[in-house]
Amino acid sequence: MAPSEVSPLALPHEQTGLPPNARFAIGPRRYRRIHVDRGVAIRMSDGTILSADITRPAHRRGTPVTEPLPAIITLTPYNKTLMTRANPLIDLVGAAAPLVDRLVSPSPSGRAGGREMVRALSGGTLDAVRASRTLISRGYVHVNVDVRGTGTSTGRMQIMSDREQRDALEVLAWVREQPWCDGDLGMTGISYLAISALQAAGKRPEGLKAVFALVGSEDPNKDLTLTGGVQSVFTPFWLLAVNGLKWLPSAPGLIKTGAAPRYLYDRITSPVTRLGSLLGVLLDDQHPEHFIQPDAESRRARIEDITAATWIHGGWHDVFDRSPTRLFGRLALTGGAKQVLVDDGFHINPGSGFGAPANPQRLDQLQCAFFDRWIKGIDNGIDGYGPVTVRQLGTGAWVSRQQFPHPRARVRRWHLSATPSGTAAHAAADGTLGGEIDTGTTRLTLPRHPLPLPSQSGSLMLMGLTTLLGADWTSDDRAAQAPAVVFTSAPMTADTLLSGAMNLHLRVLASGADAFWAVTVCDVAPSGASAVLTRGALLSSRRALDTDVSLYIDGELIAAEHPLTAASVLPVRPGVPHELDIDINATEAVLRRGHRLRVAVTRTSWPRHFLTPAVSRKIKDQAILLDPRHPSWLSFLAVDAG
Repeated sequence: MAPSEVSPLALPHEQTGLPPNARFAIGPRRYRRIHVDRGVAIRMSDGTILSADITRPAHRRGTPVTEPLPAIITLTPYNKTLMTRANPLIDLVGAAAPLVDRLVSPSPSGRAGGREMVRALSGGTLDAVRASRTLISRGYVHVNVDVRGTGTSTGRMQIMSDREQRDALEVLAWVREQPWCDGDLGMTGISYLAISALQAAGKRPEGLKAVFALVGSEDPNKDLTLTGGVQSVFTPFWLLAVNGLKWLPSAPGLIKTGAAPRYLYDRITSPVTRLGSLLGVLLDDQHPEHFIQPDAESRRARIEDITAATWIHGGWHDVFDRSPTRLFGRLALTGGAKQVLVDDGFHINPGSGFGAPANPQRLDQLQCAFFDRWIKGIDNGIDGYGPVTVRQLGTGAWVSRQQFPHPRARVRRWHLSATPSGTAAHAAADGTLGGEIDTGTTRLTLPRHPLPLPSQSGSLMLMGLTTLLGADWTSDDRAAQAPAVVFTSAPMTADTLLSGAMNLHLRVLASGADAFWAVTVCDVAPSGASAVLTRGALLSSRRALDTDVSLYIDGELIAAEHPLTAASVLPVRPGVPHELDIDINATEAVLRRGHRLRVAVTRTSWPRHFLTPAVSRKIKDQAILLDPRHPSWLSFLAVDAG
């Protein structure tokens, strides 16, 4: 189906705000040139020197304007030098970006894929994640800062710690005191940078009026590093990358600040941050990093305390796909001061296709309009946008409304059955979803076969880059279902909208001291193609449920919350059945008439999860036990057409 074919569930009468493709004026360019001060030293209260690149509007001869202006701050662990306005490679890519829309058409399937990865270049993404010419030319200053222990800053890296958060507040206070700043501040960034902005905003620093957060996280532990109680493959590679980048300083910056001796001392005494923890995780199943730590709460942003206007941008296939709608729900802001936009995208292609007629405005322009409204007070109408703007999976249609999930969505419970659906000969076992509860007991053993590398989960962990390799990596997950036990519904008799989180309740059996359950929920087309909509996972020993914060609707568990702490571990007795609830990330998807809903369960999800040797040695055979006295089911929210 072409993306332009809009679902009946996405008709304009359901839109409560401005349409998703609304355009907002950002004003004329006031300044044609920029001036960059590189390697500016910002001294913290403990003596650590953070290195900043400050980009300001400039007059024709390149001299910076003297007028005090609002400042936008970005805090990065990824070495600010790589994203400076003067980086020739980045500038070359940015210059070629306008050609992309003309040369690369949208995916005909309406699914996130390789074309959408390329089309991100034309959607304003590059400008939105660095010192944006769109912002600077319209009267903003951009301050890009290496967090402590990274890039050209001194100190030891302390990931999202109290000290790093204190640094953010000190940086903001320093910026407000500079003669080129008028006292009004904004923060922006992507991924870690977005998390840092949300952390700072939760502490309500003076002068901070707006935050524009791209693919950030509500809780990095549950989103990525310890999903379902299992380590992520992402973590060691991320740490290696960040540790490598901290050894590539800007030499002129070190000379300018006089911080070279301190920089060398700090790097030599802490050459690879958290290397010991990584080795411990591999060998010890009781290592603290296998559990949510007592200090985790201090690392989470205080979302409910944020008073600055906040824009949340997410992707249904982002590594932080659990977070965007959760962040929006926790923000206690009104009057258009909170916005969430969720695209059918991955971690590194926010804004794919933006600016095209049917899509939202270019990302850098949305960012500028949002800051214009909430920092400069310009009445440009963006406060009437959404506040929920999402791209529905299955149609490619953009919709906007006041809330998420859909206000008409109601709870459904569809049971798992061993009766074959006749649609999954490619899988290890073919069952039915939504049928009657089986009258007999059936044991469906999950095979030990490794998961094939091409999969949508693989693309998710590789941030979407592998979508360039074809459908197996993005829009058809059947190859990845070869070692799976799958349950498939009957064809939809009418277009059906899935909106919100899901819960998979299973009765299971393990022959070892633990078991791991990875779940994907898919839209199965009449052709048989099985496109992943959303996903979840859980280690059996982490199945303890926090009922106080779990979401129940009409008495049905919809979004399970697991503490994942050492104190909450529950034993798994070999050969004794146990029940668990697997939280499945929220989505918004239209199942077209004739399409089916599928749940696929595997014992691994490489490379999404990493069952370390310390954990995997406890896992042996595992099976789903379909028992009429203790049924298994999928609970979700849905709306029928009409």
